[in-house]
Amino acid sequence: MSDYETYQLLNSLNSSSSYTSTAAGIGIWSIIAAILAIVGGILVYFLFVNAKTEPKGKFAKWLKDFLSFKIMWIEPILKVVYYVATIFTVLYSFSFIALGGYGFLMFILFLILGPIIIRLVYEATMMFIMIWRNTRDIADNTKKK
Repeated sequence: MSDYETYQLLNSLNSSSSYTSTAAGIGIWSIIAAILAIVGGILVYFLFVNAKTEPKGKFAKWLKDFLSFKIMWIEPILKVVYYVATIFTVLYSFSFIALGGYGFLMFILFLILGPIIIRLVYEATMMFIMIWRNTRDIADNTKKK
């Protein structure tokens, strides 16, 4: 066995043992992270979300509303995703022109049907948000009476 072959053998053994120790470290850290996440989630729930007292201060009130999901970020995110997807579909449709033959037909279909389908999916998703918002308003109005 030459020196180079010995070097390759030792190098492969070293990298596999380093991989094993890295995998063990990742496994241990995932267990620690899971335990910390459970403890942290329970503490956040009882200290902020389920607390009987109203928080003092604007930030504390915002934090409680945010952690109890009274503030929803999905609507503005969905609007941006809708715009990006529509612009991408329109621009991507131009790639079919170069195909020739049925390429122009694909271009027209993508250009017209793509944004329509994206809009229908967006509106269906927004209906769930509107149902949630209306249900929340009804629940808030019945609690006050």
